[in-house]
Amino acid sequence: MSKLLFAIPLLLSFFLSFPTLAADSKSTLSLSEAIETAIRKNASIKEAEELKQGAAKDIDSSRADFFPKASAHYTYTRLEDQPFQRIGGIERFVGDENGHHWDITLVQPLFKGFAIASRYDMATISARIKDLECRQILLDVSRDVKIAWFESLLATKIEGVSEENFTALKSHETDAEGYFKHGLIPLNDLLKSRVALATAVQEREKARAGAEMARSRLFTIMGVGLESQYVPEETALIRSGFFELPSLIEEAIKNRPVLEGFRLGIENLEKSVTLAKSDYYPEISLAGRYEQNGDDFGADNNDYSNDHNASVSLQANWVFFEWGKTAAQVSRQRFSKQALVEKMRGLEDRIRLETKSAFLDLAVAEKNIATAEDGLKQAKESWRITRLQYQNQVTTSTEVLDARAFLSQAETNYYRAIYEYWIALAKLESAVGRK
Repeated sequence: MSKLLFAIPLLLSFFLSFPTLAADSKSTLSLSEAIETAIRKNASIKEAEELKQGAAKDIDSSRADFFPKASAHYTYTRLEDQPFQRIGGIERFVGDENGHHWDITLVQPLFKGFAIASRYDMATISARIKDLECRQILLDVSRDVKIAWFESLLATKIEGVSEENFTALKSHETDAEGYFKHGLIPLNDLLKSRVALATAVQEREKARAGAEMARSRLFTIMGVGLESQYVPEETALIRSGFFELPSLIEEAIKNRPVLEGFRLGIENLEKSVTLAKSDYYPEISLAGRYEQNGDDFGADNNDYSNDHNASVSLQANWVFFEWGKTAAQVSRQRFSKQALVEKMRGLEDRIRLETKSAFLDLAVAEKNIATAEDGLKQAKESWRITRLQYQNQVTTSTEVLDARAFLSQAETNYYRAIYEYWIALAKLESAVGRK
């Protein structure tokens, strides 16, 4: 019975605390999951998808121009006097005061100077360009997620360094206070310890805010809200690879969707030249028409002529002189095409430079890891020795504080070197068109 009475409070405590634990729990999120989430929810990607769907409808719209168009027309006319003709001095009515007319017309274009085919081709190319723009945005968002991901991990590490620094300086301040009470150190040494601890508190708060802000930037890119309860999964390994700059530049020029979009844009402007030239040619179409004329609403009662009729006609329209307007339009489209060619060349140069910059940044980051790792080992050993010396009162508080500052900086440099490597790799992959 006594055991049961003892167990009841423990069980109640467990169940009462369970909701709090569940509310505070956070989900671990991998980088691939973060990218997939961003692809589903990022506003820029959704916008690009909508524009892509709209461009597909332009294809349907331009395709409709190949087919016949049907139209209907209705008119009602009320005359003040009933129309008549004088034949041999005698007035004879030839129509009614009320005139109703309706017709249905079907027009099939036969030739419009290649304008219809050009518009259809341009709509198709524009849809392909929108698809490439969507792919480019996917690459950009994927890169941004990676960068924000590693910046979030780095900020978390810096937060951890600030926590360790605070704990170490708090312990040192406690030791210094004890030594001061026993008259082993002067007041100045104790005050230095307290000033360093106060600074560590401030740095810890800054680091906490920085880590929170870094996670919020990541969540914003993912499109999941600033208060999302996700914890980025730690990335521990460094992928050391061999890259050749010429092959990377070749890959970037070949695979970047934005460049392929420019190539299609040039092709589109070639079609626009053909479209502008269409005004040199006549427009030919075939029209079929059925009409009714009468004195009632349905136009099926006519006492003076036939109430219905049908016709088929071949129509041609040719504007052959407009004071050089068509020639000017053709020249304008050619200039636009050449301007886009030059713009694409400039873009290719910028992509080459971007690829080289990312390549060099990756090489520097990879080398910095080894240097930072060696510096961290030395700083840890220096901190261990200095702290031991202080405990034996063979060094001053200043030396301890300096050693701790060197260790915190070395840890920060080490983590920064690691995550700058990942960031540089993400930028390089994006520069060459890899997802």
